[in-house]
Amino acid sequence: MKIIIYCQHVLGVGHFFRTLEIAKAMKSFDVILITGGGKVDVTLPVHVRQIELPGLMMDENFSHLYSIDPAKTLETVKYEREKLLLDLIKNENPDLFLIELYPFGRRAFRFELNPVLDFIKDNLRKCKVVCSLRDILVEKENKAKYEQRVCSALNRWFDTVLVHSDPQLIQLDSTFSQLDKIKIPIVYTGFVTPVPEPEKVKKIRKKRVSGQDEYLITASAGGGNVGAPLLKAVVQAFNTLSLKKNARLNVFTGPYMDDHDKKYLYSFSDSRIRVEEFADNFVSLLSASDLSISMAGYNTCMNIVAAKVPSLVWPFVQNREQRQRAQKIAQFVPMTILEDSDLAIPLLTQLIEKNLARHRDKVIVKDFKLNINGAVNTANWIGNKL
Repeated sequence: MKIIIYCQHVLGVGHFFRTLEIAKAMKSFDVILITGGGKVDVTLPVHVRQIELPGLMMDENFSHLYSIDPAKTLETVKYEREKLLLDLIKNENPDLFLIELYPFGRRAFRFELNPVLDFIKDNLRKCKVVCSLRDILVEKENKAKYEQRVCSALNRWFDTVLVHSDPQLIQLDSTFSQLDKIKIPIVYTGFVTPVPEPEKVKKIRKKRVSGQDEYLITASAGGGNVGAPLLKAVVQAFNTLSLKKNARLNVFTGPYMDDHDKKYLYSFSDSRIRVEEFADNFVSLLSASDLSISMAGYNTCMNIVAAKVPSLVWPFVQNREQRQRAQKIAQFVPMTILEDSDLAIPLLTQLIEKNLARHRDKVIVKDFKLNINGAVNTANWIGNKL
């Protein structure tokens, strides 16, 4: 079975890594992963081919698209992408076209997606079209009009919506009110996240701390576009900890952080503070840590749950999505939500020291079995339904 997956990340890298985790689980399929955002250096499994469209990204206010290649205008890139994507679908003749987020989001990319969807509907009757959707949608100014547009697109072109959430925790109707207008099946897969590998956890712990009495703190900012204020506060607060001599700090900037901010963070590097751009086996690193400090995006929150590590999270303020998720998860795990005022160094120092007291081996999902097998469940559902 041939599957084409379309994933367009526009600011951070969360959408890309969630989709990649799903692609990894499709081991028995021939998978083509189409991406079109900023470059992310990853090793793909042998059954996945990646095709990169000319790059488009958005500013942090989500107000406009721009071409990653300054030598090409936005209109030129859009023209090239539309042709490449349609030609790919025609040449590959897939059994399934899996689209991440659209039509619930990525409306700016309808210029290339709608022609493909029309072509599939008119010419590739065997090809199923499925929407791959995260748990919480961002708010829209005209919600009624937005939801009508989404329902119309789903009912016209799509066969199923796969929601990567556990309905015990977050249901789609919490942020989408017109479910009754959707005429195709809505299937909950569970949350998508990698899980820690015990042997790697042990190796990481042994490598990153000198003894079991030391604390290991991991601070991260996803793609890095909007997380610099948090990481700057963390490195400063770490240097004021009363237990600094018994602690080590990992800082991960992400690939898209501004060079000036990266330089500032790297200036704090010493024997106790380790600054890097990216980490392989990040969820295993979190599991080896005593505290995680991060934004509150989908991927990071699910990594925190899978790793069973106490956490401080600072939700992205541009929309309510991250805060809503963190508030739900914090009912079941030791997750503390940071306000902007908490980034003041004395307050952040106190919160770090308080949360380090929460032992990493404590059972944190209390009387609640959260489904985090979303990637495997997605692959199994596709195999059983097609």
